[in-house]
Amino acid sequence: MTRHTFFATCAPGVEPLLFAEVRALGLARAEQQVGGVRFEGTLQDCWKANLWLRTAVRVLLRLERFHAPDEDALYKEVASLDWAAHLSPGGTLWVDAQCRESNLDHSRYVAQRVKDAVVDRLRTADGTRPDVVREDPDLRLHLHLYRDRATLSLDSSGESLHKRGWRRAQGIAPLAETLAAAVVLASGWDRRSPLIDPFCGSGTLLVEAALIAAGKAPGVFRSRFGFEGWPGHDAAAYAAVHAEASATGELPRKLRLLGFDSDRARVAETVKNLEGAGLAGACEIDVAQALEFAPRPGWNGWIVCNPPYGERVGDERKLIPLYRDFGRLLRERCEGFSLALLSGNPDLAQRLELPSLERRTLQNGSIPCELILGRL
Repeated sequence: MTRHTFFATCAPGVEPLLFAEVRALGLARAEQQVGGVRFEGTLQDCWKANLWLRTAVRVLLRLERFHAPDEDALYKEVASLDWAAHLSPGGTLWVDAQCRESNLDHSRYVAQRVKDAVVDRLRTADGTRPDVVREDPDLRLHLHLYRDRATLSLDSSGESLHKRGWRRAQGIAPLAETLAAAVVLASGWDRRSPLIDPFCGSGTLLVEAALIAAGKAPGVFRSRFGFEGWPGHDAAAYAAVHAEASATGELPRKLRLLGFDSDRARVAETVKNLEGAGLAGACEIDVAQALEFAPRPGWNGWIVCNPPYGERVGDERKLIPLYRDFGRLLRERCEGFSLALLSGNPDLAQRLELPSLERRTLQNGSIPCELILGRL
């Protein structure tokens, strides 16, 4: 089978976790790089990567690399490729672009020129040409331009992999599923001890923790990946790979996953999302204040949470007592527990007064975050 070079992208700071996942999945020649992990493999490896990688955002198949110091060179190189092998003249197309330290530094314009080159190459005598659509195109391309060196890739994922397919309730500013999985994996949770989220919101951390504990592939809930629209896609072979991934997934007996939130609506959303992931009844969910959490001595569980950051005006000041009191609860009543707390506000994080724990930098969308990790 033909082997290809792939690049699985991830949020900044998540690269070591994704690298460990790629290695665990047995993908060949894995190499951790800035922004993701490079590996080699067949199209079946690509399918598995999309189904199984929890922290990856996209899986890109490298198509070509070339020098692009100006728009003419970019257009010429893209137009020289055999696009009929990837898209029909009547198909649909979308292009994403990233530019850094290059003469061409406007990503939208670069994406436009790539699109022009593909469309012009495929345009027929009667004027038929691919349409450009953002939602569910037949082919999604990714162009990365760094110091005038272009890497053009086919996006095998289609929509971002954080869109698992299990979410039934959106919630208020939910944590991306891929980042939630990263937080759980970074916590070092043993998948047997109790895991508690005192700020569960719509339940993203709990769902991802349950999927990890069950060894269930996070991509099996998706209705479609980008590679399913590629010419020559072997639907029967993929169905077998998907069925194998779907057949796994049993939670350890006696595992306790607990979540609570002060907002009854958020708790109801958590219940809906657990149901969407086939995990109804897997977690103990309740309406309660985080400060009502009563840890049991000897549990030695994991507290994994994403407290509110205070993004709106006035919120930060109101949250100071919450962080101060929650930090006191952790220090005084949670000895022997492990903590993974994601905070997007350094000033609030300081109010926890947990100076001896490890700090890692992660990116939650546009928000730089600090992941506080360690044993209490």
